[in-house]
Amino acid sequence: MTTPRPHHDRGLEFDLSTLLSRRRSLGVLFGTGTVAALAACTPSAGGGSASSSSTAGSTAAATASTTAAASSSASATSTVTRAFAECGVEIPEETLGPYPGDGSNGPNVLEASGVVRRDIRSSFGTSTTKAEGVPLTVTLTLLDNSNGCAPLAGAAVYAWHCDQDGKYSLYDSGLENENYLRGVQEADTNGQLTFSTIYPGAYKGRWPHVHFEVFESMSKMTAAGQVLAVSQIALNEPACKEVYASPGYESSARTFPNTTLTSDNVFGDDGGIYQLATMSGSVAGGYTAALNVTV
Repeated sequence: MTTPRPHHDRGLEFDLSTLLSRRRSLGVLFGTGTVAALAACTPSAGGGSASSSSTAGSTAAATASTTAAASSSASATSTVTRAFAECGVEIPEETLGPYPGDGSNGPNVLEASGVVRRDIRSSFGTSTTKAEGVPLTVTLTLLDNSNGCAPLAGAAVYAWHCDQDGKYSLYDSGLENENYLRGVQEADTNGQLTFSTIYPGAYKGRWPHVHFEVFESMSKMTAAGQVLAVSQIALNEPACKEVYASPGYESSARTFPNTTLTSDNVFGDDGGIYQLATMSGSVAGGYTAALNVTV
């Protein structure tokens, strides 16, 4: 163990007082991409009839252009319709699991100074042990279902997951004094927040996942009754297969084939369709996982 860092025991309130002076937004306006796409696909209202001197080639080109525009517009409309249809679907409520570390089941990492952080790979406080594994960046976009799925700015998320061997800090044997792979972030004006972590392992009976709790605000994280949602992110199969074939994930490679997404005791009820992350990346460069969370 290393020597405790300065202020390591002053708690979450100390973190909040220093965090407020460093708050920053991502600078990406929510929905801008969708609006731009719709604008680009909208046919012009000022088009006139073809001149009598138009050639057959010009007529054919105009017809092809109109057909392409109509196809593009239909595609954009389909995307918007699907997004709107899913807007009212709140993230499924799930169990905290046996290792939440939020005070509901033993240790409470939420009361520790240092828990507010983007990079959750290392322990903080009296230890700086770093969890090894393939890099994973998790981005959540929080949406307010009662307000037309507007960004839920200022809400807070506590995220945690197992290490590459399927073990949890604070609980598993030998990890009782570690608190890595746990952290808190505040949603920006776009309702977004990001964690830098490692790809979690697979353990018996569960599909690979990341736990999270959504709180009304940073200041209410330790207050009773302020949890807006408790759920889990499901990671996708292609990424899991690639990661578990890499060094360090030998135990996961043996365990992963034994549980499917539909047989998982959490995601199995609906196949995880509202919790399955959109993922990209590689073992060499790391992976990204993104999920919209409607609460």
